[in-house]
Amino acid sequence: MTLDLTSAAAAFEGSEDFTVGLEEEFALLDPETLSMVARYEDLRQAAEADPLLGPSVAGELIASEIEIRSGRGKDLSEAISLQREYRRRLFSVAESLGLSLGSTGTHPWSDYRDQQIIDTEHYQRVQDSLRYVAWRNNTFSMHVHVGINGADRAIAVCDRLRPVLPLLLAISANSPFLDGRDSGLQSARTQTFTKSFPRCGVPEAFQTWASFADYVEFLVKTNSIVEFTQVWWSVRPHISFGTVEVRICDAQSTAAESEALAALVVACVAQASRDYDEGRPAPPLLGGGADLSGSLIEENMWRAIRYGLSGKMIDFGSGQEFACAHLVGRLLDWTAPMRGELGITPSFPELNGAGRQRAMIEAGLSMQEIYSSVVAETRTSYSQEMTL
Repeated sequence: MTLDLTSAAAAFEGSEDFTVGLEEEFALLDPETLSMVARYEDLRQAAEADPLLGPSVAGELIASEIEIRSGRGKDLSEAISLQREYRRRLFSVAESLGLSLGSTGTHPWSDYRDQQIIDTEHYQRVQDSLRYVAWRNNTFSMHVHVGINGADRAIAVCDRLRPVLPLLLAISANSPFLDGRDSGLQSARTQTFTKSFPRCGVPEAFQTWASFADYVEFLVKTNSIVEFTQVWWSVRPHISFGTVEVRICDAQSTAAESEALAALVVACVAQASRDYDEGRPAPPLLGGGADLSGSLIEENMWRAIRYGLSGKMIDFGSGQEFACAHLVGRLLDWTAPMRGELGITPSFPELNGAGRQRAMIEAGLSMQEIYSSVVAETRTSYSQEMTL
């Protein structure tokens, strides 16, 4: 199988700046036990009876998971509006089938050995090639696609976002539990997925589309991949959609946080593209340029995984540590021009999802009590009609 990178480049040349697509993953749960249940096919078939909902749902590796997709919105506002309607319908259908939906980066206790890989050509290929790595990956995330016109511009944006990824992860961290215990991490999802899958995590800086295409073509020639979706980087140019896809974030327990995070990601992509167009350097908030060493970025990635927003990250320009809260302020300052132009004003609670769960742990609540509270919060938040 070959990948047509010439057509992919053309997709970017025909792409429109700052269109938006949203993808959110949910765990399928027994409403009594809150354990994961393998009922994807039941939910998918019921969703397909709704001509509006059907095209927006998709499988995501295991039969106890479902993904909801907004499709292409002309801007962030339209994508959120579409996603809200699809979510509301999905939660309604799930309830009619006696299912609950969970939205954290990992399930606290369901055993990965009990889960089933869904029967699609892509995911059977993933299972055949990765085995334990695929079986172990029972994780849930959110992805944001942002349209970028121009193949070289898309690569430049991906390069410039590399040092920003750890901070976006820290803001989104929402998975402290795994395998029936407190992992001690803020994002056990990232440790499980990003540190296990090949061609995952922070990509190198490619600088040009030609360099990126050479790399992908080498992977195909050496039988390393047969489709581009086997490249699981935390930020990547999506060669089918003409978008920059940011894939670093944990699934969010509330719609408001998911939407705020999506807004922030769109602002980062838009600001990176504007900086590139106007010849400004890469984002100054964590120092270093777009070609900053991946090993240095990984230092901040680990801090995001371990401590989330409660820790510190390294400013590689000064060689000093700063509290994440300070760096979030820098992130907002950096994106202020494009946030103003696009009308983006993301607002986050004082504690992220992992922080709220950590506070409940410290208050003495059990893992089951905490997850029950989070699932109830998710149901209330995502299932209601909302207005922009």
